[in-house]
Amino acid sequence: MAARSSGGDAALRRAAEQWLRWDKNPKTSATVKQVLAEGNAGELQKYFGSRMEFGTAGLRAAMGAGISHMNDLTIIQTTQGFCRYLEKNFSDLKKRGVVIGFDARAHLSSGGSSKRFARLAANTFISQGVPVYLFSDITPTPFVPYTVTHLKLCAGIMVTASHNPKQDNGYKVYWENGAQIISPHDKGISQAIEENQEPWPQAWDEDRIDGSQLLHDPYARVNKEYFQDIQKQCFHRNINKETNLKFVHTSVHGVGHKFVQLAFKAFDLSPPFAVPEQKDPDPEFPTVKYPNPEEGKGVLTLSFALAEKDGAKIILANDPDADRLAVAEKQESGEWKVFSGNELGALLGWWIFTSWKNNNKDGRALKDVYMLSSTVSSKILRAIALKEGFHFEETLTGFKWMGNRAKQLMDQGKAVLFAFEEAIGYMCCPAVLDKDGVSAAVITAEMASFLATRNLSLSQQLKAVYDEYGFHITKASYFICHDPKVIQQLFDNLRNFDGKNTYPKSCGRFKVSGIRDLTTGYDSSQPDQKAILPTSKSSQMITFTFANGGVATMRTSGTEPKIKYYSELCAPPGNSDVEQLKKELDELVSALEKHFFQPEKNNLQRKTE
Repeated sequence: MAARSSGGDAALRRAAEQWLRWDKNPKTSATVKQVLAEGNAGELQKYFGSRMEFGTAGLRAAMGAGISHMNDLTIIQTTQGFCRYLEKNFSDLKKRGVVIGFDARAHLSSGGSSKRFARLAANTFISQGVPVYLFSDITPTPFVPYTVTHLKLCAGIMVTASHNPKQDNGYKVYWENGAQIISPHDKGISQAIEENQEPWPQAWDEDRIDGSQLLHDPYARVNKEYFQDIQKQCFHRNINKETNLKFVHTSVHGVGHKFVQLAFKAFDLSPPFAVPEQKDPDPEFPTVKYPNPEEGKGVLTLSFALAEKDGAKIILANDPDADRLAVAEKQESGEWKVFSGNELGALLGWWIFTSWKNNNKDGRALKDVYMLSSTVSSKILRAIALKEGFHFEETLTGFKWMGNRAKQLMDQGKAVLFAFEEAIGYMCCPAVLDKDGVSAAVITAEMASFLATRNLSLSQQLKAVYDEYGFHITKASYFICHDPKVIQQLFDNLRNFDGKNTYPKSCGRFKVSGIRDLTTGYDSSQPDQKAILPTSKSSQMITFTFANGGVATMRTSGTEPKIKYYSELCAPPGNSDVEQLKKELDELVSALEKHFFQPEKNNLQRKTE
């Protein structure tokens, strides 16, 4: 601590004293008073060293005191900034209003909870004469973007930290088009937050909203109309009514249980068996280490046990805010297969296009059909699109890009049937321009029920998709690195591999045939060598294409100290030697790790399974 300047300490003390003048939450203010009394510079730094950064994903941080955490005061400040920014952008904000939803997270020691944060945010808008559609109960994240477009509102806020650890919370923002915000809105909102830090006169009187004419509860209407809208994706009601296939569903202590039950009802499917220990919301997430179904079998242990007991063949698992979906299927061998995000993306893409084709006999409509996926996801949709004659586009990583692009296309009269990302996110229904684990769960259940009438499992159909459109084998992982300088050096080395401004020509025995660098904007495959996708100097991302048909992307994570990689080997249809393809991809990944990551030299920590 001695190395800290006394000036720096004084600035932190001033920030803490300012905080105490504004904070009316007894728990967080007591924490700050104690830290000030003890004069602990390290603790002051923890709470007041830097304000949470408002980005395109909004906010996400641990709940607790100070400007670096999610708490009553930072929620008030953030919402004041957001309100002022919306006033600047929408002359009819006071006519149209905003929607606010929340999950079931709570943090006893700081008195923070998603519901309280949502009510404080609602109060901020109502104090300025802005109508607020505040859900009266917990809701899945996709219901917020659905409500924005369905009720033609100016914006939406969802208070959730999705699948993050239990101490975290978040504040996710949607624009009037129903998609997550993209730049420059994040910068504009961030600046407005800086300019509106002192709580407005009625900021803390959140109980006054209950009698306000400006407060509306969209819960009943949205619960009715969302389930009507997703029925447009229901194509086999008779099969659904008759199927003997049994499903297990887990909401992993989150919000999904009730809504997936209702979705099954809307499709005339018998309700799935719910994992009893995990079906009710619990902010402690007591049965799992991480409440993230992407982590695979560890999160699904209780689901496997229930499925064995009840004779269910398929498990559907939502993350706690029900915007993502993991699927597992019992194999002939008795083993369970957990599908990767790319595999489920292939199945849902095939299913949604096949269903569309069966209902649209006029081939001319094909020219207006689109599917999207992110640049680090499998290119299987591209292969299906090429063979079937519809359009495929890739976007930057994240549903904010796919949602915004989908809206642009829909505004031009195009039909966007499906979008997905490898991190188990699926947009199966144009009524929600974001990932939606509720509609994805019930559409997967209908697909499985239909396949069962043909004596096919999901795994067998996945193989049939690959047989028809070419095998797409993927492998993704990451290294942990806490030193930004090392990460910068690693990517600088790749850009100056054989002398200045030269990228690698090979990786071990694998010849490099193309390079796209979305940090610098270079793309060797374009006539002018300029990348088509947007570039960002603040994050690292390089994609290598190899002569053997392999593709590998290395990128930094926006939220964690990780360097991630995603690799894929695409074979033309008819090449069915899967084991040989897997071996080739394993060797390519080993070469990538050895020559491009150099984990020993760079002191990188491998992902531990």
